[in-house]
Amino acid sequence: MNNINVKTYQATPARQVAFLGLGVMGYPMAGHLARAGHHVAVYNRSAAKAGSWCAEFTAPQGGQQVLRQAPTPKLAAQQADLVFCCVGNDDDLRSVTLGADGAFAGMKPGSVFVDHTTASASVARELSDAASKLGLAFIDAPVSGGQAGAQNGLLTVMCGGDTAAFERAEPVAMAFSRAFTLLGPSGAGQLAKMVNQICIAGLVQGLSEAIAFGQLAGLDMPQVLDVIGKGAAQSWQLDNRGKTMVADKFDFGFAVDWMRKDLGLVLDEAKRNGARLPVTALVDQFYADVQHMGGRRWDTSSLIKRLK
Repeated sequence: MNNINVKTYQATPARQVAFLGLGVMGYPMAGHLARAGHHVAVYNRSAAKAGSWCAEFTAPQGGQQVLRQAPTPKLAAQQADLVFCCVGNDDDLRSVTLGADGAFAGMKPGSVFVDHTTASASVARELSDAASKLGLAFIDAPVSGGQAGAQNGLLTVMCGGDTAAFERAEPVAMAFSRAFTLLGPSGAGQLAKMVNQICIAGLVQGLSEAIAFGQLAGLDMPQVLDVIGKGAAQSWQLDNRGKTMVADKFDFGFAVDWMRKDLGLVLDEAKRNGARLPVTALVDQFYADVQHMGGRRWDTSSLIKRLK
C-alpha cells in the first residue's frame, strides 16, 4: 500500500481521466486525482498493482463507482478527457502510447496526453507529432519533488507543449502539483527537467564533500548544518538530506539508478546542443561508483558513501 497524504484540493469539475503507470510516483499521483473527485481509469503492466490501487482509492460518488482498471492503455484511455502517464523511459513511453493497444489508439479527438515520465526531449517531440496527426494533444510534463512530493501532492511540474492543451490539463493536474508551469513548446518540459538534474548533481556532490570534510575535522555536523542552513549555503538538499547523510541513511526515494538514467539523458542532449558539462559528467561517474558499491537503490544523497 502506498498511501497519499492529506491535501486540500481545488474545486474543479469531475473529469474522466486515465493514469498509465502506477510506480512509486504514479501510484500516489493517480490517488490524488481520485481523491479530488475525478473518474479515474488506471493501467499498469502488473494488473495486480492496478487492482490494489482501485481497492485503496475507490469511493462512491453519486451512487456510482468512479474508478476502474483496464487491461491495456487503449482501454484505459477510451473515455478520458485527459490521459496522464508516468513510466520508466523512452521505450516504455512508446509502448503505452503507440500501436494497436496504445493509448493514442483509444483516445478521442481533442483529448490531451500528459506525460510525467522523465524522458528525452526528442521522444516528446516525436510523440507530440504523432498525437497531432490523430487530432490529439501531447504535453511533456516531467516532475520534481520525489516520492514525498508525489505522496503529498506537491510536485513541481515542468511542461512543454501547446498553450490550449496545457490550460485544459492544469486545473486537473493541480491535484498532485504545487506548481504546473508551461515553459515552451514540445520538449521544453524535458529540457527543464535536465536543468533540474544538473543542479541537483552538483549540489549533492558539494554537500557530500562538505559533510565528509567536517566529519574528518571533528565538527558536530548536525549543528554545523543547522548554522550554515541559515546562510548562503542553504538548499533543499541541505535541509532535507544533510542530516540523513550524516546518519548514513539513504532510503529516501529517488534511486541512484534513476539518477544515472536522467544524467544519461542530460549528457546525450549536451552532445547535441554543444553544452559543456564537466561537473555533471564527473558526478555521473561518481554515481557509477556508488552503483558498483551495491547502491543502485540508495537515494541520490548516497554520493557521500564514496568519500568514507
